[in-house]
Amino acid sequence: MEHLIKDGLKLGFGLMRLPRLGEGKEKDPIDVEQFKVMVDKFIASGGKYFDTAFVYTGSEAATKEALCDRYPRESYYLASKLNASDFAAKTEEEAKAELRTSLERTGAGYFDFYLLHALGEDNINKYEDYGIWDFVWDAKAKGLVKHAGLSFHDKADLLDKILTDHPETEFVQLQINYLDWEDPDIQSRACYEVCVKHDKPVIVMEPVRGGLLASMPDRVTKVFREADPDASTASWAVRYAASLPNVSVVLSGMSSIGQMDDNLSYMRDFKPLDDREKDVIARALEVLLDVDRIPCTACRYCAPGCPMEIDIPRIFNVMNNYKIYGDLDKYRGIYQRRFRKVRASDCIKCGQCEGACPQHLPIMDLLDEVAAVME
Repeated sequence: MEHLIKDGLKLGFGLMRLPRLGEGKEKDPIDVEQFKVMVDKFIASGGKYFDTAFVYTGSEAATKEALCDRYPRESYYLASKLNASDFAAKTEEEAKAELRTSLERTGAGYFDFYLLHALGEDNINKYEDYGIWDFVWDAKAKGLVKHAGLSFHDKADLLDKILTDHPETEFVQLQINYLDWEDPDIQSRACYEVCVKHDKPVIVMEPVRGGLLASMPDRVTKVFREADPDASTASWAVRYAASLPNVSVVLSGMSSIGQMDDNLSYMRDFKPLDDREKDVIARALEVLLDVDRIPCTACRYCAPGCPMEIDIPRIFNVMNNYKIYGDLDKYRGIYQRRFRKVRASDCIKCGQCEGACPQHLPIMDLLDEVAAVME
């Protein structure tokens, strides 16, 4: 297998969860000045890979200001994505127009890596019916795209079929972390092994599971602290994914300068996990799996189309914190303060969120659960 990224760190800068002003909500402006500092630190440390997408609110425009307008184009790799799902594009014309819009927003001229975004059983027909495969490879022939691949959120057998039907695919972006590695729904290991079978390099997303593996209860972090008191809990998760041989880059959706500094502290001079460290993760995972949590990654695909403007990921985050840490009074108070205007109980059961969710979560039922506990 040939890695397409031959220089730079094995850490990529995921631009989905950039720092925002105000309350930090999706509609709040991105903190471009903080973003610029993060870009500068990343590049100064040898980082080169940046990952955005058409559907990441404000991300492409901020990337132009913080990266593309400030650094020579050949000094970094930039990835973006075309999403043909109903929540992003209602027609073939709208789907294909995303590439032009993304190029205009970023001012990049071309994308080093361009992905068919979030493929799964619910939307694969859109990419086929709209001719998106041919469209993207035609864009590559025109020099608008250097490498074309896909990001995937579904079962391994579907990924195997896609790569069999489309052997021209150059790389695959997968959700990989130690929590999802053997998960029967996410199938991280099985999907990774499909990529190995088809000789496709892998780019990793969600290595810290939407932040869950960076902030865990004391009974879990104790396992890591006893093994290495100086290592952050996030470092174990990122290094776990980066240690897989077919992985080219691990994306971390960094939201602050502090997160950037932490990631760079162990990825500047990356060392794969040794057998002792793998055992530590296995022990921590046993403790973590005792916690009943909502497996939301906070990708926010569900939020833009909600007619009631329910902030589903943030609501689930409060519920998960309660499940992990206990203290109902504390988290019920946080919920009441944070969601005064729109709450879980405002759901009208339209189902838009469930159609957009790459994790295939029963979001409407989960919102009912949150309302019963928090309201």
